[in-house]
Amino acid sequence: MPQKFEFRRHATDGRARAGEIETPRGTVRTPAFMPVGTAATVKAMLPESVRATGADIVLGNTYHLMLRPGAERVARLGGLHRFMNWDRPILTDSGGFQVMSLAGLRKLTEEGVTFKSHIDGARHLLTPERSMEIQALLGSDIVMCFDECPALPATEAEVAASMRLSMRWAERSRTAFGDRPGHALFGIMQGGVSRELRAESAEKLREIGFDGYAVGGLAVGEGQEAMFGVLDYAPEFLPADRPRYLMGVGKPDDIVGAVARGIDMMDCVLPSRSGRTGQAFTTRGVVNLRNARHAEDPRPLDADCTCPACRGYSRAYLHHVVRAKEMIAGMLLTWHNLHYYQCLMAEMRDAIGEGRFAAWRAAFHSGRAEGDIAPV
Repeated sequence: MPQKFEFRRHATDGRARAGEIETPRGTVRTPAFMPVGTAATVKAMLPESVRATGADIVLGNTYHLMLRPGAERVARLGGLHRFMNWDRPILTDSGGFQVMSLAGLRKLTEEGVTFKSHIDGARHLLTPERSMEIQALLGSDIVMCFDECPALPATEAEVAASMRLSMRWAERSRTAFGDRPGHALFGIMQGGVSRELRAESAEKLREIGFDGYAVGGLAVGEGQEAMFGVLDYAPEFLPADRPRYLMGVGKPDDIVGAVARGIDMMDCVLPSRSGRTGQAFTTRGVVNLRNARHAEDPRPLDADCTCPACRGYSRAYLHHVVRAKEMIAGMLLTWHNLHYYQCLMAEMRDAIGEGRFAAWRAAFHSGRAEGDIAPV
């Protein structure tokens, strides 16, 4: 097993890339979708079930874990991998996005962000140095530098000031991270929808030097067209020999569009959150199991799917447990959705490797149906 972090590209097709990230805890096949385990658990799933869907890596969150159960406690108990019974790679978000979402409960300064806990109202100071310390205590394999993600709408001047603050914090994060063999630190590009600000941010990140690079500040309300507009150029500002991570994305067609534009890694709560609210992603679109038309439907959710929800249960049963608010509904539909996402990633990796990604992408978009199955 390798004792260092290394990214290898095996194939390109247009701007789409397929490869592997080697870590001491295992290989992450790219393009990769990372299930979100915010509080050291992917909701409604056992760790071995998450792995069975095909996931190579999961995401944890600095903000939530620092508040509960506490990074120091996790460290005393053997680190996040042992704590949550996941022996493969873990990426931890720095907490910047969650702190941004606190709105009136935070105060931003050059030093960092002072905020009140949403759990008990206790006051905390999160700085680049503290974020690096927390993520080291957790033992995550991929650490994200601490950044400030401006809420939209925002003026270009506000976005510029926020981006430059994030770049100063990125430099402090790099210094605080130090030399940790086998662990990686990713920088986060900011700049909103401005090409000039994105270029400035990327130049600064490259100057500092990171093991990988994220495109941040998207999927925060700007819409898919604007997001793709940024992705048409932003990934090309980043080093080609390092992984590129699009944070917080997204719907299946968002993911396919991002991969087509050179993105290697993504994460989103959508497959698990949708599963808990009765929505299932399929090859034809999204099925809402709450709809009455499923009440006596003996068919599987998706006849082409091999997940437990599709192999063992009918739409009628899934409709019943969703409407009855039984726990098994969220368990089965979350498993199905994560399985669907991982199959999507595997299909894209194969298509890129075989030089047929454009044809695969066209078939993906043409295979959607309307009606009961709403377009994704």
